[in-house]
This record gives sequence, structure tokens and C-alpha cells, in this order.
Amino acid sequence: MSTVNIEGGSALSNGTTDHESSSTSTSLQLKHNMKSLVVKYWILLMNAALSAIGYVGGPLLLRLYFIYGGKRKWIPALLVTAGFPVLLIPISINYHFHRRNPLGSSAGKFFISWKLLLTATAIGLLNGIDNFMYAIGLSFLPVSTSSIVYSTYLIFIAFFALLIIRQSFTPYSVNSVVLMTLGSILLGIRQNGDRPPGVSGGQYLLGFLMTIGAAALLGLINPCTELAFTKAAKNITYSSVLQFQFFNGLIASLFCIVGMIINKDFAAMSREATEFGLGESKYYAVLVIAAVVCQMSFLGSVGMVFCSSALASGVFGAMLLPLGTVGGAIVYHEKFSGEKGISLAMCLWGFASYFYGSYRDTKKQITDSQICI
Repeated sequence: MSTVNIEGGSALSNGTTDHESSSTSTSLQLKHNMKSLVVKYWILLMNAALSAIGYVGGPLLLRLYFIYGGKRKWIPALLVTAGFPVLLIPISINYHFHRRNPLGSSAGKFFISWKLLLTATAIGLLNGIDNFMYAIGLSFLPVSTSSIVYSTYLIFIAFFALLIIRQSFTPYSVNSVVLMTLGSILLGIRQNGDRPPGVSGGQYLLGFLMTIGAAALLGLINPCTELAFTKAAKNITYSSVLQFQFFNGLIASLFCIVGMIINKDFAAMSREATEFGLGESKYYAVLVIAAVVCQMSFLGSVGMVFCSSALASGVFGAMLLPLGTVGGAIVYHEKFSGEKGISLAMCLWGFASYFYGSYRDTKKQITDSQICI
């Protein structure tokens, strides 16, 4: 029979009251939530770093292929996702720790479900198409202009996120989208004079339209990825994200490999390597390094969708792409006009606005959790 405590709570067998037990449980839950939040932000920071390297370095390396004599379109399209085998390293490490963890679930539950695998396959096909369109655009446009046009994918992400996943917008996120969109449009002003040598007006227009199309397709892919993660919320972990990304990259790469076979690109690679402006060995070095760097942006983007949202990933990527404009001006001596400088400032301002709004929302959530205690 339980005794009644003076404070009104019944005493438990270990001497604590039910109120104390409830308070302890709530406190432990809060600590667990805080720990999960810290881990989540560290993963988010890691993926942001990967995105930064990939978004800035990837276009520069792919453009290097075209500048020094590369003429194929399927080869750079393949490079965007060809680095997917490196994901086997972190997947294997995670699987090793999963097997050694006696408190973990069965080993079979480590792998993603068939439903998520099929979704990764479908999105991989879309990524393959997107990569090919982007490669065509980059073959006819300078890095600075290509980055400008491609950063408009933020508009499409905002549209599809609202349509597909009912993304909620705050004044900060709206301000961010508007600023970064205006910045991208401003960068497109008076860019007719930056047409690369040997590129006709028709090719330049084709490159512009293909890049816009690739931006629109990417704007669809990111919200679809977030929707897939949301549907699998009970079983999704970062290991699942790595597996999802592996199959995503595998399917996109297979799509591009089929295109290379049809276009006889494999047979032409040896001849193209001997004619490459930097030399045959550096030709293959450029391809390998570009594949690894592009995979960083690919993995980082999906990781940010997992940790935050498709819109957050889009805002961060759109902020990074104008840095490619600066990189193109420095590395390839492309024009850096006053419009590009103003646009870069607007994109950074827009990113700061979104980041501050996200910080306020997170702080409010933590405060509300503490009040509930």
C-alpha cells in the first residue's frame, strides 16, 4: 500500500514521488532532445561544408574540361554523380558499428526499405537527365553565367516545396527567396558580351535554356527527396540517407553511361585525352577529381534536405553558386562586373536572412520545451 506524501504525490517504492519521477523523466527527455539537436546540427554543418566545396569547385572543374578541348556532353554529365562509390566507405563504417552495437536493432533493419529504394531509383533517373542538361549548358556558357542562371533553381524549389510538401514560409524565408532571386536576375543583366570564343549565338541560347531547364528539374528533385524522407520518418537515419544517395547516384550514373555508349563516348575518350590542352595524364586527373568534388555537392545537398528542408538546402546552394562567379573571374579571368558584385551581396544578405529566421525558430522551440516542463 502506498503512503501519501505531504506535497501531494504518492511515494514510490524507491522513495521518490510520482511528481519527482515525472519531472526526472521530462528532464531526461529534454536532455535527449538537446543532444539530438546538437548531433543534427553537426551533421548539418558537415553537409554544408561538403556542399560548399562541391558547388564552388564542381563547375570550375567541369568547365576546365571544356576549356582545354573536351567536347563531349555525356562525360561531364556522368562526372556529376560518378563519385557515388566513395559512399561505400561511410556506409561500411556505419554498418560495422551497427553490427557491433548490442543495443541496436537487427542488422536487417540497417538497410533502406524497398519503397525508399524505388524512390531513389526514380529520383536517380531525374538526376541523370538534370546532369545532362546542366552539362550542355556549361559547355556553352562561362562558369560565371552558368552559376548565375542555375542559382534560379531556388525559385523552382520554393514553388515545388509549396506544391508538394506544403512548405511553410516565414517573413525571413520569403525575404531570402526574393533577395536571392533578384540577385540572380541582376547577374543576368548585360551578360551578352561574355560569350566564350567559338560559341555561336544559337549555342549560347541553347546553353541558357538548358541551364534553366536543369534548374527547374533540380527544383523538383529536392522537394521530392524531402517528401521521401518524410514518408519514411520512422525508419530514416543518416545511414539511410547515405544508402539513398548511393542508389540515387548509381542510377543517375547508369543513365549517363547508357548515353555515353549510344554516343560512342568511351571510344572517343582516348583520342580526346591525347588532344587535351593540359596533357593526357591531367585529362584523366581532371575527370577523377571533378567526379569526387561533384559528389560532395550531391551528398551535401541531400544531407541538408535530411537535416533541415529542401528550401534550406536550396537557399544555401543558391548562396554558394554566385561564389562560382567569383571563382570563374579569378581562375579563368572571366568578367566580374559591378552587377555581379551587387548580386553576390544580395545573395549573402538573403542567406543571412534565412539563417537568422531559422535560428529564431529553433530558439523559440527550445524555449517552449522548457516552459512545458
